[in-house]
Order: sequence, then C-alpha cells, then structure tokens
Amino acid sequence: MAQWTSAMGAAQLARLLNSQQERPAGPGTRRLPAYRALADGIRLLVLEGRVPVAARLPAERELALALSVSRTTVAAAYEALRAEGFLESRRGAGSWTAVPAGNPLPARGLEPLPPEALGSVIDLGCAALPAPEPWLTRAVQGALEELPPYAHTHGDYPAGLPVLRSMIAERYTARGIPTMPEQIMVTTGAMGAIDAICHLFGGRGERIAVESPSYANILQLMREAGARLVPVAMAEGLGGWDVDRWRQVLREAAPRIAYVVADFHNPTGALADDDQRRRLVDAARSAGTVLVADETMSELWLDDGVEMPRPVCGFDPAGSTVITVGSASKAFWAGMRIGWVRAAPDVIRSLVAARAYADLGTPVLEQLAVNWLFSTGGWAQAVDLRRAQARENRDALVTAVRRELPTWEFEVPQGGLTLWVRAGGLSGSRLAEAGERVGVRVPSGPRFGVDGAFEGYVRLPFTVGGAVADEAAVRLAAAARLVEAGVSGGSGESPRTFVA
Repeated sequence: MAQWTSAMGAAQLARLLNSQQERPAGPGTRRLPAYRALADGIRLLVLEGRVPVAARLPAERELALALSVSRTTVAAAYEALRAEGFLESRRGAGSWTAVPAGNPLPARGLEPLPPEALGSVIDLGCAALPAPEPWLTRAVQGALEELPPYAHTHGDYPAGLPVLRSMIAERYTARGIPTMPEQIMVTTGAMGAIDAICHLFGGRGERIAVESPSYANILQLMREAGARLVPVAMAEGLGGWDVDRWRQVLREAAPRIAYVVADFHNPTGALADDDQRRRLVDAARSAGTVLVADETMSELWLDDGVEMPRPVCGFDPAGSTVITVGSASKAFWAGMRIGWVRAAPDVIRSLVAARAYADLGTPVLEQLAVNWLFSTGGWAQAVDLRRAQARENRDALVTAVRRELPTWEFEVPQGGLTLWVRAGGLSGSRLAEAGERVGVRVPSGPRFGVDGAFEGYVRLPFTVGGAVADEAAVRLAAAARLVEAGVSGGSGESPRTFVA
C-alpha cells in the first residue's frame, strides 16, 4: 500500500521552487550543482510545511519537463533527498516526502515555541506579548466572584454568556454602530470565529478572496477547510487596498467569502481609510460576496494622533454584507481565547446552530473575565499598557534592524504588531532556515502568500525590545550572511543554539 496521503503536481511544485529567488552569486561564491540546489529547494519546502509530509512528488520525467532540466538532475536530487531522509520511495508507488527520524514535523502555521526553548532561541514567529499584569490576575479574580450562579447551570452557552453578548453589543453601539445582543456570538478566539464562518459560507471547493499577503494561520485554516484561495494583491508598503482590483476579482471570480484585515493589517501594518472601506463594502455587496472583516488589531494604534476610521461594518447599515470578527487575544493576551462575531441575527442563529457539531461553546470563566475587564474599565487600562509595550518594542526593533541590516526595506506602521520586511534580495525561506541555526526564529514571506509569493520577505513582530531586540537583529544579520554564503542548509548539521 502507498504511504502517501496527497499528491503534488509537477507544475505546482515547479512554481514553488521557482519562487525561491536567490541573490546572484558574487565573485568567489560557491555555486551548488543543479541537483543539489533542487534537492535543497524541495527539502526547504518540506521543512516549511509548504509541501506536506507524505505528499507524492511528480515522476522524474514530469518534474524535469516542468523545470526545464535533465531527468538525470531530478533523479540525483531525489536520490540525495532519500539519503537524507526527506524522501521515501517504493517501486510502483512512486516517491513521497518525509522527515528524518528525530526531526519535528514542520509547522503549517506560526505556532509559538514551547517554553523550554525560549532560553536558547529568540522567537520572532509568534506575534503575541505577555499578559498585561496586574489586569489578567484581577480579571480572573473578578470572574471567580461572578462564577457561582453559573456553576449551578449546565455551563453550555453556544451563543455566549448573555451578559458578555450584551456588553460587546454595547461597545459596538458606543462606536456608532447600533448593535443588539442577538447580533453577537462569542467564540473561542478569532480563529474559532473564522472557522465557523468558513464552514457556514465556504464549503469545500468554494472560492475565498484574500489579501495578498494575509495572516498565515487564517490562510492555512481556509486551505484545510478545502477552500480555493483567490489572492488580491496589496499595494506596496503601507498603501493598503487597491479597491479597483478588489472589485475586478470579486466580479470575475465570484468568491463566496472575502477576508480582510482593515485595521493594522497582518502582516503589513496598513490601515484602510474610510474611502477604501466604503468602496470595498460596495464591491462585495455588488458581487454578492460575504465580506469578513477581522478587526482583532483595531485597538492597537501606537502613535499619537492616529485617527481610526469607522469600522467596516459601519458602511453596511443593512447588515447583509459584512461579518465582523473581534478578539481579546491580540489587544489583551493570546492566552485569553475569547473572540466574537458580529453579524445579522439570522447569520448568528445559523452559526449557533452549527456549533452543536463543533465545540458547543466557549469557557465560561474566560467569558466572565473579559466581561469584568469591559465593565470595570480594566480593559482600557490594560490595552493602554499593551500599546506602550508594543510601541517601545517596535521602536527598539526598527532601530536594531536598520543598524544591523541596512539593506532591508520596510515602512514603520502606526499600529498593530508586525513589520513586513523586504530582506535585501535574499530568500525569506532560506533566512528562516538559517535563523534556526543561529538562534532566532522568523517566519518567511511565503507563509503569508499563496503559491510561493513573497519569497523575498520576512515578518518581524514587536514581541521583543531592549537588549533582546538588539540581539535578535544581530542573529538575523548572521543568518543573512549564511544565506549569502550559500550555507543556509543541506549540510545535515544540527541547529546552533545560543543563551539569550
């Protein structure tokens, strides 16, 4: 029986390999043999999770034609991968990807490092900060005081606790968006909210329009739900959304859903203005597309004088086009897995009904903790603390990267938690791999795109500051030197570790 569980076509694999653009070799630089470069490229795709483990690779002749290389080159590359443990083969069944014994399976998203690894590796993979104490402790204590009446019930609230639904509705109303509790469903984080929306509106094979780049974990969630992603390019830097392009894609591709992060976009940090939001909602309405607006970053403005635009749902007074997703995880703490959906009451009823076959509901204690924060003013003070911490980290990281890596290009966003960096002509994938060797974890650009886009980028979150930001930049510069020297991988050496 074959050991592969999926198949990778020759054209698709060729596109992914061709996206791995590298800086031209300079004088004296060692040039890899063609078979070795091909083997390294496939291995890198497997390590990043962009080619799944146990994926059947195309036959040697097919891949050779797609890449315009000799069949001998492909055969030698496959043989090298088999010797290193990244490929297994069986006569009559073909060849499929693997990982060597003792190696961790590649992450498909941006999972945080386990706590025991934080002493040796600087983690720039996960855009999350420690809890803003003392507000987490106070919120949990307040929740415990409110818990006894709920402990006498079954504890299942598929739509969320009524008191929290009412509080979230009041907060939207205070922002100028009249909202009833019946328009709110509390979820297990924003990921839980978007997962529920995708299953309701975007069944297997449905098209979903997404920004390009976009948030890696959401893209992976949609892929695993069987969606067909339709990328819509963002403007360079902080330019944001090309609404004419969006209108064309929505009209021609007719996606069932479109997903946008209009508030300090992840990863670019762009902020959509009122006109972009209005026109985007109009375009979605005209195309019959459900527009999912992720506003998990909406409270994370970092600079004085930032004027926040009206929420995207404010341009949809009938409530028939926009579904809004919010969360406590970015503005407060990632460990507070409370999110919510704001939509028309009939959509909320459908989402709640479908939840009976998913997670049934969100933990009561955490809902009470968030409600305590909202009702006591603790939320505003905690988010002020979070903004100050993110602002300080952002400024330290910007200074350090500009000093250590002056050829890297980026614009500094006024909010959010991430820098989107063009890495001086280097491959983001190879930088990510080299970073593991020198003790810094950084996600490469292709994680945020579709079909190998953004190979020349990395994302840097504002999760470290001070001396740690300085050291992170030093290690990134060391990783860049490894990539430039052509030794970012393929040697079989173990990753080098450092004590932070």
